[in-house]
Amino acid sequence: MPQLVVIRHGQSVWNKENRFTGWVDVDLSETGVEEARRAGELLRGRTFDHLFTSVLKRATRTAEIALEEAGIQELPTSRSEALNERHYGDLQGLNKEETRQKHGADQVHIWRRSFKVSPPGDEAESLSMTIDRVLPYYHEKIEPMLLDGKNILIVAHGNSLRALSYHLDGHTEESIVELEIPTGVPIVYDLAINDGELSTTTRQVLT
Repeated sequence: MPQLVVIRHGQSVWNKENRFTGWVDVDLSETGVEEARRAGELLRGRTFDHLFTSVLKRATRTAEIALEEAGIQELPTSRSEALNERHYGDLQGLNKEETRQKHGADQVHIWRRSFKVSPPGDEAESLSMTIDRVLPYYHEKIEPMLLDGKNILIVAHGNSLRALSYHLDGHTEESIVELEIPTGVPIVYDLAINDGELSTTTRQVLT
């Protein structure tokens, strides 16, 4: 029975500063480094066949720190923009509270939590758009390894992992917008293979 473990990166510098981050390549904060180490402690004793991350350093560094702490070396790795955080368009870099004061809390809530409404900006993505780029990558690159019985680790971002959860946990458009994924906390999926298809048997949050 294959296992899939997903981790949202540790707290970033802009998480700490309450800024919209998106595709901006900011590093981990000191707290984020400690969260990555703690994630690694929780992974000790587990084995993985492949690591997938985004191309953003807060995810890649979280993976490196966690694997070192877990005592896992030389793990084959794939990095892809498909696993990047949702693009927040013109909001990237802005302070969230200042943005609420300028545009109103209701409007900012719609930009952040709506399933299909994107923030302002040509490159901005809604959660639905994020799902539309994450899931094809999952089905093409990750799912075949799981179907082959391999254990996979994914270190990515809040919204790219919500996109995976939408598929793996059977969320609706209404329920997925309420899902919060904490930084630096491993989530373990035990998967079953039936007639060439994967299904989730258990989902465990490691603390």
